[in-house]
Amino acid sequence: MATKSIEIPDTIEVKHPLDPLTPDELEQVIAIVRRETSIDERALFETVMLQEPDKSVVRAFRDSQAIRRDAFVAVQDRTAGKVFEGRVSLDDDRLVSWEYLPGVQTRIINEELEEMAALVKVHPDFIEGLRKRGITDLDKVNVENMTQGNFGTEEEATRRLMRAHAFYVETPGDNPHVRAIDGLVPVVDLNEMTVLRVEDFGVKPIPPETGNYQSESQEQLRAAPARLDITQPDGPGFQVDGQLVTWENWSFRVGFTPREGMVLHTIGYRDGENDRPIIYRASLTELVVPYAETANDYFRNHSFDLGETVFGTCVNALTLGCDCLGEIHYLDVHMANGRGEVVRYPNAICMHEEDYGVLWKHTNPITHQTVVRRSRRMVVSSFYTVGNYDYGIFWYFYQDGTIEFEAKLTGILYCGAVEDGQPTAYGRMVAPNVNGMIHEHYFNVRLDMEVDGPDNAVVEVETDLVPTGPDNPHGNAHGARETLLESETQAARDIKPELGRYWKVINRGRTNRMGGHTAYKLMPEANIKPMHQLGSPFMNRAGFVEHDLWVTRYAEGEDFPCGSYVSQSLGGDGLPKWARADRSLKDEDLVLWYTMGVFHVPRL
Repeated sequence: MATKSIEIPDTIEVKHPLDPLTPDELEQVIAIVRRETSIDERALFETVMLQEPDKSVVRAFRDSQAIRRDAFVAVQDRTAGKVFEGRVSLDDDRLVSWEYLPGVQTRIINEELEEMAALVKVHPDFIEGLRKRGITDLDKVNVENMTQGNFGTEEEATRRLMRAHAFYVETPGDNPHVRAIDGLVPVVDLNEMTVLRVEDFGVKPIPPETGNYQSESQEQLRAAPARLDITQPDGPGFQVDGQLVTWENWSFRVGFTPREGMVLHTIGYRDGENDRPIIYRASLTELVVPYAETANDYFRNHSFDLGETVFGTCVNALTLGCDCLGEIHYLDVHMANGRGEVVRYPNAICMHEEDYGVLWKHTNPITHQTVVRRSRRMVVSSFYTVGNYDYGIFWYFYQDGTIEFEAKLTGILYCGAVEDGQPTAYGRMVAPNVNGMIHEHYFNVRLDMEVDGPDNAVVEVETDLVPTGPDNPHGNAHGARETLLESETQAARDIKPELGRYWKVINRGRTNRMGGHTAYKLMPEANIKPMHQLGSPFMNRAGFVEHDLWVTRYAEGEDFPCGSYVSQSLGGDGLPKWARADRSLKDEDLVLWYTMGVFHVPRL
């Protein structure tokens, strides 16, 4: 979990309509909701965040203008078993709207998990299941959560459910996810905070090895590498003013939400005397991890780490010399926890510059003169620990106008236990009696584009192969074919590396110096297709993974690829549904949704 402390710093100045809520504003919102609604002390705040103003307000804003501030709130009323959404006016100090949302569940809130772990460890059926496995010391049992999903049962439609998986941890420094207490699964109603039952799929041996990865636990370490210092005697080349960052010709605003974590706004580039907009808003909007194992209840394991977890609260406090090197600027983040307390997450976002090798080089064969341009990039990053996995979310800005998104996957495996000699068809033996289960990771990135303004279109570009014949007698001819994606159903697309397929976001009202439309290019890299079968519960819930790229016309409320409420959903909301509207994409305010996937077969 993230390093954090409940602390309210000195007053933070709001300089821009997109600045996140300050600690004082968060406290004000919580107070208004408690004052003007009937929620009791058991209610949990899933989300308290800035209600982002209309784009027109942001685009028209000038420094020193008055800034109206609204907040969005989502609450899990556990006593009533209901979910409420609200909008709060900070300027008017009042609740503007308060709506009950039937048939949905909020994301799982950290305080629920703490209560669940304590509840499970005193349940007699769980204690008896541990005894059958030779475990009597409850202090050596780590209780983790696994989301229920939705497989069409009545209780999934009516209860707020969570499943508990447990691991044996001999000492606190041991790997908390390697010695599975396999097959013993309490099922908990989180609203009632009661154990409904303890499912027991049969006793498996507790894996013998601790999996301790601490340096001091290793018998032998390699020699430390030579010291490497990164210095900038003149200081960093970027400037930070509140949430605004400028570097070279780039400018952008850094934000943060409880669901998405780090968010970038109003990304633009200074071209001579002109500030040219490129992306209005960019963020990771979903990260789903489906598993292949069919034993016990593992078939349920396809956690939506943004849709079912309060991902932002999993952010790490970054450390100089470990997470970031060089001249570093950190940004703290403030959020409300489930109980409505304001929490400070120090050093949640790291910004620094990196040398990136050779950008361009050429040697003139006549003069033998060599000209080299080195590359430097601006790095904006944050790390999140979600159970066993750690994810680094990185945005890079380059001097040649490139923007790059990178997700770094690290952490440790989520493991099950197997009998001696038992085959692992859907995993790999990574230690004695330890099944490292095969799984995938799908990251969806939402890019709300505004290339030279809000009216954009998308063109698909790929190689145009010309058959051998009169027009291509030697079989060498091939060109570049451009296809305008005119509507949303046409714009559900997939990569095609054999033809070099990519996409351009163009502004047909602006031209470059050669007379073509100004454009920004989406450059896909290697990817995977879904491994789950169409019609499976996972594919019904995560329909966005069916295509690598979706393009939709911007609409308020269309913010997440599986819809706003994912926990225990049957699916049907989100990108596939929105695309069926088949809205025109010609010269409109467009959103690109790109999904990148990784197939993870564990290895020794």
